[in-house]
Amino acid sequence: MRLLLMSDTHLPKRARTLPPQLIDELPGAEVVFHAGDWVDTDTLDLLESRSRRLVAVYGNNDGPQLRARLPEVAYAELEGLRFGVVHETGPAQGREARCAARFPDLDVLVFGHSHIPWDTTAPGGLRLLNPGSPTDRRRQPYCTYLTAIVAGGRLTDVLLHQLPQRQPG
Repeated sequence: MRLLLMSDTHLPKRARTLPPQLIDELPGAEVVFHAGDWVDTDTLDLLESRSRRLVAVYGNNDGPQLRARLPEVAYAELEGLRFGVVHETGPAQGREARCAARFPDLDVLVFGHSHIPWDTTAPGGLRLLNPGSPTDRRRQPYCTYLTAIVAGGRLTDVLLHQLPQRQPG
């Protein structure tokens, strides 16, 4: 089962559209995760129409229209793995322990907010994944997203994809 993970798209505030490379990934993904900060409903509509399954939450920059359509925390079980999605997890220091305590029944937590890619495992086994942002790199060298595979009850092939730099305008 192929997964596509993204967060912090901030459209049309940070970019006009999702990057073509990311759009090209949609047909091959059996499940698409979005960890919030959409900003516009058009992107949600697009992902709902082009994704086989969308697991998504709202973020701190999302207004009433998105909050009416999305939860603060979302859950999915995929081939026996328990996933959660949330926008904010707090500061980097202590994140693993804090998230493991808040989500003791999960195997994988997808989160966003910082725009900083993150892939760690808490002492109890919770895998924490932040795909970064495909449209707003902030202080990172690249805009990013993640893909992964779920097979045989395991998460494998977690890959961080760097997007080409966009030209201004």
